[in-house]
Amino acid sequence: MKKALLLIPTFLVGFISFSFAQTSLNNVAGGQIHGNFEFDGQYYYPDSLIGADTIPEKALMNGWGNINYTNGNFSAGIRYETYLNHLNGFPDGYKGTGIPYKYATYNNDKLEITVGSSYEQFGSGLILRSYEERALGIDNAIEGMRVRYSPYKGIYTKGVWGKQRNFMSTGAGIVRGVDGEINMNELFDSCMANIKTQVIVGGSFVSKFQADQDPFLVLPQNVGAWSARTNIIRNKVNFSGEYAYKINDPSAANGFIYKPGQALFSSLTYSQKGLGIYLGLLRVDNFSFRSDRTASLTQLSINSIPALTKQHTYALAAYYPFASQPNGQISWQAEISKKLKKGSKLGGKYGTDISINYSAAYGLDTTNLNDMGGKRLGYTSKYLSIGDTLFYQDVNVEIFRKINSHLKGTLLYGHFIYNKNVLEGKSNYPYINADVVVLDVIWKLSDKLTLRSDAEHLLLGGKADNKEDHGNWASLLEELSIGDHFFVAAMDQYNYGNPIVDHRVHYFSVQGGFSKGTNRIVFGYGKQRQGIFCVGGVCRQVPASNGFTLTITSSF
Repeated sequence: MKKALLLIPTFLVGFISFSFAQTSLNNVAGGQIHGNFEFDGQYYYPDSLIGADTIPEKALMNGWGNINYTNGNFSAGIRYETYLNHLNGFPDGYKGTGIPYKYATYNNDKLEITVGSSYEQFGSGLILRSYEERALGIDNAIEGMRVRYSPYKGIYTKGVWGKQRNFMSTGAGIVRGVDGEINMNELFDSCMANIKTQVIVGGSFVSKFQADQDPFLVLPQNVGAWSARTNIIRNKVNFSGEYAYKINDPSAANGFIYKPGQALFSSLTYSQKGLGIYLGLLRVDNFSFRSDRTASLTQLSINSIPALTKQHTYALAAYYPFASQPNGQISWQAEISKKLKKGSKLGGKYGTDISINYSAAYGLDTTNLNDMGGKRLGYTSKYLSIGDTLFYQDVNVEIFRKINSHLKGTLLYGHFIYNKNVLEGKSNYPYINADVVVLDVIWKLSDKLTLRSDAEHLLLGGKADNKEDHGNWASLLEELSIGDHFFVAAMDQYNYGNPIVDHRVHYFSVQGGFSKGTNRIVFGYGKQRQGIFCVGGVCRQVPASNGFTLTITSSF
């Protein structure tokens, strides 16, 4: 099997070269070839004022390209990646060049088999989520085999077995998992055809194996986790819930304690024309799950803990993001979205969209057992009790309104409470209270010109306005789209409230871009502030930088 997998890249390259000479990409020997490409490069200037490092190579780059071939029930593909050397702040494990992702898939009579690399998720991802998030440097694809099978209408099963990708190679542990899901309405369609309520139930089991080589502790070499879930849909209401349990899994992430882990995630939504309501609850207790017990940061995570917080896209609204805490948290989120009727006094001629969102995350109510010389359970926790430590809180209101056929805008206000001790590993640090206001206006100047103006302000309150948090910020973005192919943009983030006067820096940047079809080229210059970048509760540190950037993307 290993030799066969090694032949896939060679076969595809040869096949593609032959196909270019014989026919078009849309019709290759009865099949199709498609793919995409991206290049990200930056030339760096050292800047001691903002903390931008001196880069020995002067210029760094990340690049990759996917090539996929499909023909009926068969598909295969490769991804070539190159890091020479990787962009500053990207995980250090990405070095050199190679083909770390390759696969071949065949589907026959509802049985799908994939050899090579694959991505998969069981349920909400509490015990298994294999995915890629390139912006964070995350790619934990499973290298081995994946099988999906539907033996009967309404019954869906899948399984994976392999090792996780670890940068340009694979990790030490082996991951094995199986998942099953039953759609009751599909399975019993003859007697449930007229029932308005849809019921879906599912369950998963995942285990990992890693040899015990610890000279002091007796570590479990096989660690299992299971989960059960349900999804109930009736008319405008949708409820989903999943509970997961993991046996003792001593690791670097939990201080090598032997306490079992638990997780509970549930959500309730109501949706009708002009109104949407969302409620979510998450409880996590000692639920870091990795195929290598010594891994840290974002390496080799088998599962994914969702973040019950709004994913802000505006720069200063995302200044204090929340990072999920797999060792212990209880969090919740509520959101109401309302569309005010067109032509009404409050809705205006075109209607008005209003969204109110609240989220909070606390620590668990725990009791330290002081048993690290004995059973090493570490602590106990009260399941239905909330701890005293607030990790994060976000209250925000967003209003979108179209003024006329040429002008529309978004107004956002958010209030954040941020525990830097927990979320960034600081000590004896006061809670950060921050207020953010954003005004985003899009003005269609003509058929060829559209101007977007984005003004933002971040104000720190309480005792948080100290040197480490740099004080207040103001930001302004102006972006002009010219026709269908060109744009230019300029942005300035000004740290006007920094207690150190010499550090009141303008982080100025300019960009220009061209796009045609699926091709896009963007060139820019500017300063990037140091900070934390998060996607879905998973975060990485972004260092300060100063220099020129070039991004090229294309697909076919």
